[in-house]
Amino acid sequence: MKTGEEGDELENISIDNDLEEDIKIVAKENIDDDTDMYKFGWSNYSEITNGRFAMLGFLAIILIELLSQQSFLKWAGIL
Repeated sequence: MKTGEEGDELENISIDNDLEEDIKIVAKENIDDDTDMYKFGWSNYSEITNGRFAMLGFLAIILIELLSQQSFLKWAGIL
């Protein structure tokens, strides 16, 4: 007959095995995602990179407006 501790131990082992299987699945999915690193044209990598540069540009415009106390268009000499 199993004692309470042995039952808990068996349950922990099965949970650990499930976690190991999940980790292997996630690792395999990450490896598949890395194959889309850089490709010429429209790809996930280029879209993410363009989005990051757009966020940096937007942040730069906000900082210019805050530090110069005038609109970006006026600061740039467009208006």
